[in-house]
Amino acid sequence: MADSALQALEARIDELVTLCQNLDRENRRLKAENSDWRHEREDLLQKNELARSKLEAMIARLRAME
Repeated sequence: MADSALQALEARIDELVTLCQNLDRENRRLKAENSDWRHEREDLLQKNELARSKLEAMIARLRAME
């Protein structure tokens, strides 16, 4: 294999290694972001359920006053 072809192959491998490192970092960031969104969704669902139950209790008390 010619020296220039070997250098081109080495440069391409270096580019691929860099790309893999960048993709790995992005993947970890996206997984963390996804986890954050899932936790936020869980919190919002719990708050929504709490608000729903409080509202239903208020409605029941109002009906009882009629």
